[in-house]
Amino acid sequence: MIIVLLGPPGAGKGTQARQIQERYGLPQISTGDLFRAAMGSESPLGRSVKDYIESGRLVPDEVTSAVVAERIAQPDCRKGFMLDGFPRTLPQAQALDALLAARRLPLDAVLYFDVTDAVAVERLSGRRTCGRCNANYHVQHMPPKKAGFCDRCGGALTQRPDDQPETIRKRLEVYAQQTRALVAEYDRRGVLYRIASDEAPEKVTASVFAILDKIWARRSRP
Repeated sequence: MIIVLLGPPGAGKGTQARQIQERYGLPQISTGDLFRAAMGSESPLGRSVKDYIESGRLVPDEVTSAVVAERIAQPDCRKGFMLDGFPRTLPQAQALDALLAARRLPLDAVLYFDVTDAVAVERLSGRRTCGRCNANYHVQHMPPKKAGFCDRCGGALTQRPDDQPETIRKRLEVYAQQTRALVAEYDRRGVLYRIASDEAPEKVTASVFAILDKIWARRSRP
């Protein structure tokens, strides 16, 4: 089963991806994770990615497409995978179409996690990360026992530069502009499923499973 997770920053795609991975065994391919790894590498590509992300811009299509192509060629993707953060534009969707066609693979579903700007800003601006062990917290929904410090290792918690409210709003605006045509295209193809992700995570998960269980059963038939 091959699925795409769509939705603006703060829509909860990462949370739902973990639930999908646990239930169906699909590897998660997150461009965000790949780019954060590149940002920490201090390579020319990493520095370029860092400049784009910290200024609230999207990484160019050709760079993103190449990174994803390399990832889905790995052995753990042979039986399916989910893409989180790719495609975001029609050219990226066309690149994905070509990659799947070359492997004679269908795109089973595009899950679109719809969230209001207010909820997205609240979710993202409250995130904190441990600079030592990378554990994640939220100042309201999952606060540490001691404010500002990690429960696991005692390291200082920091806010990502791109999680500042002003940067978040710019990211949301850019995302809406660049994905509007993509959402319409997948809707036209009949593979788009809209999910209200302002709801509590467990309710969103139930909606996701209701959709994917049917697809999984259909794909599992001999």
